[in-house]
Amino acid sequence: MNPVISRFIRYIKIDTQSARKSDTFPSTQKQLKLAKLLEQELKELGLMDAAIDEFGYVTATLPANTDQKDMPIIGFLAHMDTSPDLSGENVNPQFIEDYDGGTVVLNTEKNITMSPDEFPALKKYIGKTLITTDGTTLLGADNKAGIAEIMTAVEYLLAHPEIKHGTIKIGFTPDEEVGHGVDHFDVEKFGADFAYTIDGGEVGEVQYENFNAAGVEVTIHGRNVHPGKAKMKMRNALLIGMEFNELLPVFERPEFTENYEGFYHLYEINGTVEEAAMAYIIRDHDRDKFEEKKRLIQKAANFINEKYGDRVIELTLEDQYYNMREMVEPHPEIMEIAVEAVKSVCVTPLIIPVRGGTDGSRLSYMGLPTPNIFTGGHYFHGKYEFIPTFAMEKTVETLVAIAALIPKR
Repeated sequence: MNPVISRFIRYIKIDTQSARKSDTFPSTQKQLKLAKLLEQELKELGLMDAAIDEFGYVTATLPANTDQKDMPIIGFLAHMDTSPDLSGENVNPQFIEDYDGGTVVLNTEKNITMSPDEFPALKKYIGKTLITTDGTTLLGADNKAGIAEIMTAVEYLLAHPEIKHGTIKIGFTPDEEVGHGVDHFDVEKFGADFAYTIDGGEVGEVQYENFNAAGVEVTIHGRNVHPGKAKMKMRNALLIGMEFNELLPVFERPEFTENYEGFYHLYEINGTVEEAAMAYIIRDHDRDKFEEKKRLIQKAANFINEKYGDRVIELTLEDQYYNMREMVEPHPEIMEIAVEAVKSVCVTPLIIPVRGGTDGSRLSYMGLPTPNIFTGGHYFHGKYEFIPTFAMEKTVETLVAIAALIPKR
């Protein structure tokens, strides 16, 4: 088995799911199990400064193997956690060899299948080998594929000293999926001039734009009265929550948007007649449209409060990250290197916006310009996640090519 594939399978067997509502960092201690394994493997490769710090960040240095001066120090980063949206425990990957273009059976017992009519990305990989879930968990390609690809690229560079490269910094972070991946990351100590997150999707993706992002917590205070005596007294928090949601634009939901279109996403709701809670994320690439979305959701809360009484709805809105484009564009050479590397491995670059965020979006605002490079995976965060094996191999080749290009520029 190709080393990048065997690493990937090893890493996804470790449950590293992060948690949104946690007072610790990392948000889950189980992420440290993978961190310790990566520290050990980096040292076994010969990167003796590999270490885990007090926050769970794993860092290491691949020293330059040339005396050439004035080369930038680059970084490769990936995150260790998987999404809270679906379990990452007991991941049981399936290999679909020589995919024939038909419906993929993920789980016979539960009758879970993946049709190319519903998941059209499958059509691009006829004849390739796919790694899928068994329909009960996510796969973990986001972002353990990125980790495996970085580790394999480092191993390859160490085994091929004829490929001259500058100093390369390696970083693996926790809690990216819950928006806290670089809360405690020390950019100055990391020591890179620029970096790349290996956290993208389809083979060829090179990205320097991402969403502006905010999180919204909505608490609805109702009034519960016996339904037989409820006339003009009951205030049903669940129904008020439904009414609140209907004040937001229907066609600005994730299921109706693509490319540069932003959205409001209701991802959690629970409660009773007495009290209910709803959680949203707001996303848009355009900063003005992003600010307008925030104003609109606040306006909806104000309307409900005017209708039912002050403080029926309490809304907490917090910005999470911003579009990295503003920070990366002044350094065009960073994208030029990535695009040239992708082309050099016979892949067509796909320069498209990230419909999400990466650690790189926040790192870019912390002084470390960090665009994003493909891992090869599709349909992250759910049971339909899959990754073609050849795409992972192409990512490794791309990282090696980036390293080799630095001394030549």
